Amino acid sequence: MAAVTFSEVSKVYPDGTRAVDSIDLEANDGELLVLVGPSGCGKTTALRMVAGLEEVSEGEIRIGERVVNWVPAKDRDIAMVFQSYALYPHLSVEDNIAFGLRVRGLDREEIGRRVSEAAAVLGLDELLDRKPRNLSGGQRQRVAMGRAIVREPAAFLMDEPLSNLDAKLRVEMRAEVSRLQRDLEVTTIYVTHDQVEAMTMGDRVAVMRKGELQQVASPQELYDRPVNLFVGGFIGSPAMNMVEATVERADGGLRVAIGDQRVTLDPELIADRPELERRDGGKVIVGIRPEDLEDAALDPDVPDDRRIRGQVELREALGSEVLAHFTIGARPAQTEDVRELAADLEAPAAGRGGEEAALIGSFGPRSEIREGEPAEIAVDTRNLHFFDPETSLGIYADREAANAQMAEHR
Repeated sequence: MAAVTFSEVSKVYPDGTRAVDSIDLEANDGELLVLVGPSGCGKTTALRMVAGLEEVSEGEIRIGERVVNWVPAKDRDIAMVFQSYALYPHLSVEDNIAFGLRVRGLDREEIGRRVSEAAAVLGLDELLDRKPRNLSGGQRQRVAMGRAIVREPAAFLMDEPLSNLDAKLRVEMRAEVSRLQRDLEVTTIYVTHDQVEAMTMGDRVAVMRKGELQQVASPQELYDRPVNLFVGGFIGSPAMNMVEATVERADGGLRVAIGDQRVTLDPELIADRPELERRDGGKVIVGIRPEDLEDAALDPDVPDDRRIRGQVELREALGSEVLAHFTIGARPAQTEDVRELAADLEAPAAGRGGEEAALIGSFGPRSEIREGEPAEIAVDTRNLHFFDPETSLGIYADREAANAQMAEHR
């Protein structure tokens, strides 16, 4: 096992495109680190540089204590699992798993031991004589995993290995890959576009955008304290609602004006984000997770100043919850980050016009809201998020800390 370290690593193509721009990142020994971001953000390029499939333009990549920039791919002591499985169709499962070991010249007894152990771990014992064409997608992916495992590498590199599987099988394989990684304790860098996959699998998650790292943290920290609008909007499903608002003082506390409606902020939230105290009269972008919105009819004790009114456009009953799509009289957030997120999701703009925002709420299954009718929505003001509309950075600390954070991310 070994840590994998990026030190000021960049990839610049001949036309000047910076696919990866000066990233500093370390996958710790035995850790499963997930790289996630929209298509074209540089995550696969970063992985391919570790594998030796792309040259490093600037900086250093180390596997353990060894700088590997100019080390041939075959000598880097890594194993890669691809999206396409890359199995040899004319070879049996056993021969596919053993192929790399035979190329390296290991003796037959050692090859047999490793293949048997990997097959047992992956539940392939009964399939060793089959050809890939006779396997399901999940079984083929297990064979690809087996081929990586038998090499006993210092690190695994996985490039969207589950993207070709159907939804149900992806869930099963997510759990299986996570279990294997924990059992083997091999440093793993896992690339995916699927933020649910990233959140459920990663010890830590690195969010990338346009070749740059945005935030590296545990899944829960990314969810609770996104560093900027892009991370806040990318992490979470359904995505975070984002609307323009103004901070106001009221009755010794703070509230936000969202269009012509006012929502009083929870004192604990203000204590955790003291910079809001200095933004009286200032513009902010409020981020509201769908699960922090509820049908007020299901919680009649919520005070009026923790409610907003909207018009229900669509009701999606999912059994365990009701996804309510509704509009409110407010300006939707319209920043470069928000537009990029909408383009990545192939989603329409968050509203019909400049003064109407579209929101999604995750309501309890007993909600009786109806399409085309007005509704009152309770807002859990303990969990709201706030972002600076100019810098897109999250508002958390006092002004000095906020300024330092802005400078760091410029």
